[in-house]
Amino acid sequence: MKKMVDNTATKNQLPHHQVFDIDVIPHSGSKCIDDDGRLKRTGTVWTASAHIITAVIGSGVLSLAWATAQLGWVAGPTVMFLFSFVTYYTSTLLSACYRSGDPVNGKRNYTYMDAVRSNLGGSKVKICGLVQYLNLFGVAIGYTIASSISMVAIKRSNCFHSSDDKDPCHVNSNPYMIAFGIVQIIFSQIPDFDQLWWLSIVAAVMSFTYSTIGLALGIAKVAENGKISGSLTGISIGAVSQTQKIWLSFQALGDIAFAYSYSLILIEIQDTIKSPPAESKTMKKATLVSVGVTTLFYMLCGCMGYAAFGDTSPGNLLTGFGFYNPFWLLDIANAAIVIHLVGAYQVYCQPLFAFIEKEAANRFPDSDFLTKDIKIPIPGYGHYKLNRFRLVWRSIFVVATTVISMLLPFFNDVVGLLGALGFWPLTVYFPVEMYIAQKKIPKWSTRWLCLQILSVACLIISIAAAAGSIAGVVIDLKSYKPFATSY
Repeated sequence: MKKMVDNTATKNQLPHHQVFDIDVIPHSGSKCIDDDGRLKRTGTVWTASAHIITAVIGSGVLSLAWATAQLGWVAGPTVMFLFSFVTYYTSTLLSACYRSGDPVNGKRNYTYMDAVRSNLGGSKVKICGLVQYLNLFGVAIGYTIASSISMVAIKRSNCFHSSDDKDPCHVNSNPYMIAFGIVQIIFSQIPDFDQLWWLSIVAAVMSFTYSTIGLALGIAKVAENGKISGSLTGISIGAVSQTQKIWLSFQALGDIAFAYSYSLILIEIQDTIKSPPAESKTMKKATLVSVGVTTLFYMLCGCMGYAAFGDTSPGNLLTGFGFYNPFWLLDIANAAIVIHLVGAYQVYCQPLFAFIEKEAANRFPDSDFLTKDIKIPIPGYGHYKLNRFRLVWRSIFVVATTVISMLLPFFNDVVGLLGALGFWPLTVYFPVEMYIAQKKIPKWSTRWLCLQILSVACLIISIAAAAGSIAGVVIDLKSYKPFATSY
């Protein structure tokens, strides 16, 4: 759910400069210091590639078999390849915007927002911030849905096993969403939780665990069936109406787009790379390696899942119960998803928390409620600084995302909508516009026209994907009772 369950937890490896204060060491000409006065960066093509791969491969992989089933053997892999190409190309444009002005000695931009501010400025910075934070809010909802579905899957898997598959084992997902919300309220009060060094390692291990299990089970199922399922055009008219086929195909585009969304952290990854050579050159190579590896993995997962189940491919490969056995392996995979999402939720939300708190403190600097900390002694730890505004605001945020998740618990619809809303502005529009501004490309020149055509084409795809996902929500709501969802 980038992608739902996006491996964005790895972003804690990278400093959130826009939120947290970073100590800058006075530049003294030392070999240990970079040109901006910070400690020498040591990142290489391989470390940057590893950062991107672990940030990209996440729960988005789980919906790819379903997306391929909507599009078929021809369009499914083709669309995945096209998204990977667009992502690679726009990432190379974005990497050129890491430094403003001169690509070797220009001023560094430490975050995506810094790059937008330096290259575009004005109202576009506010628009970018709004899209960014709305995206984070949406992902928090998606993660709550995805984690509850995985917890329900564990419960149902064990129920099926103990009843020898005789009991339908319907389970209400709401208690699991509430439990996830309670855990997030607690974790949201831990300052800099998303900066914990071990969090990215856990996230990487968990995401590769469940992704690999999904791939392995798909391969095993194909071997068991003795044939490759599916058709050239995907789910056939008759199984669904012609209108539904169109909406589902559009929604599949959003699911695939979500799996590739990592542009927000690309600049921060680039900020870990050493120079010379110029960071943009190293980043282009790293992007090629990582997008290539990710696309290969996605093709394998999506195509093997579709080959195993054909037109009946489940919306979530590990929770749709295409697989029933080995039940313990499914439990491990779904437990890995939940563990990953607990940390990933905080990595996504803590920058948003900090942004709101910083803005509130700036507007009302004399408010004790906003700025005063209450020291609570904790044996063996020292004192925990409890901020009342942080307690209230973060708790309200988590409660809001949990309630919305309970009202709209539709995994594929939400993934598709998030992919659609985030892909065009963050992966295509802003990188293209920043590159045009950075390189001073003349209006109506051939290159300018080509870039604008790419941007408009991706906008049309995003609108179609959003429409398909919204149509999916509308259809699901017709047969849905709020707060009474059982799987």
